[in-house]
Amino acid sequence: MKLNISYPATGCQKLFEIDDEHKVRPFYDKRIAAEIGGDCLGDEWKGYVFRITGGNDKEGFPMKQGILTTGRVRLLLRKGHSCYRPRRQGERKRKSVHGCIVDANLSVLNLAIVKKGEGDIPGLTDETKPRRLGPKRASKIRKLFNLSKEDDVRQYVVRRPLPEQEGKKPRSKAPKIQRLVTPRVLQHKRHKKALIKRWTQKARDDAASYQRLLSQRAKEKRQEEHQRRRRLSSKQLQEKEKASEKH
Repeated sequence: MKLNISYPATGCQKLFEIDDEHKVRPFYDKRIAAEIGGDCLGDEWKGYVFRITGGNDKEGFPMKQGILTTGRVRLLLRKGHSCYRPRRQGERKRKSVHGCIVDANLSVLNLAIVKKGEGDIPGLTDETKPRRLGPKRASKIRKLFNLSKEDDVRQYVVRRPLPEQEGKKPRSKAPKIQRLVTPRVLQHKRHKKALIKRWTQKARDDAASYQRLLSQRAKEKRQEEHQRRRRLSSKQLQEKEKASEKH
């Protein structure tokens, strides 16, 4: 079995091939996220503590957290599930995944070092790999460098050097800072608030003018009805007078 061991403190990871089954047997029947000591792998791993983060079986199917079996199962997966990347909106797919319990059918087991032991492991704990990309969000840059709100975040962006070209100056690239509060952003915010206020006032005025128009139309209709009734009553009265004169 191969052990893919990573050390988050240095950003390094290394693949170790273990031929002796007795060394990897303590990992059997353990689940993803379980912690186990590294003394079983040899004296150089004395004091190390590993956390199981995943793995792949001999056919390449990944382990999935929450599947309490050592075999392989077919699950209907959708967006948000691990071991699946949807290609279309709303797409679901039935895929084969391995259970989260470690057994002898795994070809690669992924481990993360939780606690460092006494000695260094060459290529894993003795060297540090710098982060290729730094944080992009303004609040996360402040958190990384412990900045206050008065400090200028733009001066602390982690720049990435570009490959050098002959006869040209060395160049670097920096990400666009997200959620950075600038005078322009505040101006846009004020403008948006003013627009919303203007739209609300306009809608209120339009509703009031419409109500006035409705009340005016209703008043005119009442007046027309009143005049119609008066004309009708006067006509009936005239007809009665003519009928009485004939008699």
